[in-house]
Amino acid sequence: MTERYYLGVDVGSVSTNFALVDEGGEVSQSLYLRTQGRPIETVQRGLAQLNKLLDGRSEVIAGVGTTGSARQLTAVLVGADSVKNEITAHAIAAGLEIPGVRTVFEIGGQDSKIIILRESIVVDFAMNTVCAAGTGSFLDQQAARLDIAIEEFGGYALKSTSAVRIAGRCTVFAESDMIHKQQMGHSTEDIIAGLSEALVRNYLNNIARGKDIQPPMVFQGGVAANVGIKRAFEKALGHEVIVPEHHKVMGAIGAAQLARERVEITGTTRFKGFDAAEFSYRTRGFECGYCPNVCEVVEILQDGAVISRWGDKCGRWQNLDVPSPVGKR
Repeated sequence: MTERYYLGVDVGSVSTNFALVDEGGEVSQSLYLRTQGRPIETVQRGLAQLNKLLDGRSEVIAGVGTTGSARQLTAVLVGADSVKNEITAHAIAAGLEIPGVRTVFEIGGQDSKIIILRESIVVDFAMNTVCAAGTGSFLDQQAARLDIAIEEFGGYALKSTSAVRIAGRCTVFAESDMIHKQQMGHSTEDIIAGLSEALVRNYLNNIARGKDIQPPMVFQGGVAANVGIKRAFEKALGHEVIVPEHHKVMGAIGAAQLARERVEITGTTRFKGFDAAEFSYRTRGFECGYCPNVCEVVEILQDGAVISRWGDKCGRWQNLDVPSPVGKR
């Protein structure tokens, strides 16, 4: 019997993640790529890598799901069967990895989330997409400033004997306070431990404020690799915090599972195949002036032809038979 896989793609501002999940629910392959402001090129690069891993056997992909901030764009690129938001995807993945999970902490490169589940159903959530305090990008900056590899950053916190208190409500204040503590002679280990505790304190006081946090608790996203942040969560909450094996690509795992559920209903997949890695894609936008809404419409072209549009409230421009008002460029 031919093996079958479900592909999940999670495209965010910092990372683009792929997960191949087999019919038994196990992750067969995963990719964690830096988006670097080029989501189309990064998605195509990931498809090319998967093509090599599977020896060009695109027929083994039984379904594809997309999630993340660029999920609509990615869905058009790959031919997705399911397009869902990050909350749904991360909740699905957490439930698969840790049955009975009741609280999910997710911290990525540019945003943070908390998801509250009861009986495998999302009952509450919150997101922070405005302030970078506590996100992966801020930790990357501080690791670079201290000349420490980000992979080793959390390990320094575990060596601390007395964490210093760092102001963590704002990235600017946190960085200036860290510099001040360095000038006072505190060790790097104690400063990093203090920063870890400050970031967790900020997360719990803002994103998680008023939420019914209960174990089992799962910590996922790129920052979950930081053992210092994990320990700070456990110290603040007094409970074990579980970091799943595939914590970096949980959104993609959830997207793959959602694709499987969709394909079980439709009986077929819309996946374009790995040839999509070679197509010529570009996007352009325009403002619609047909009504006072003045919607900003985005359209994507494949090899010069418009294949999808989104952003309009009335649906006028979703009809591909309507000529593009911006013409060819």
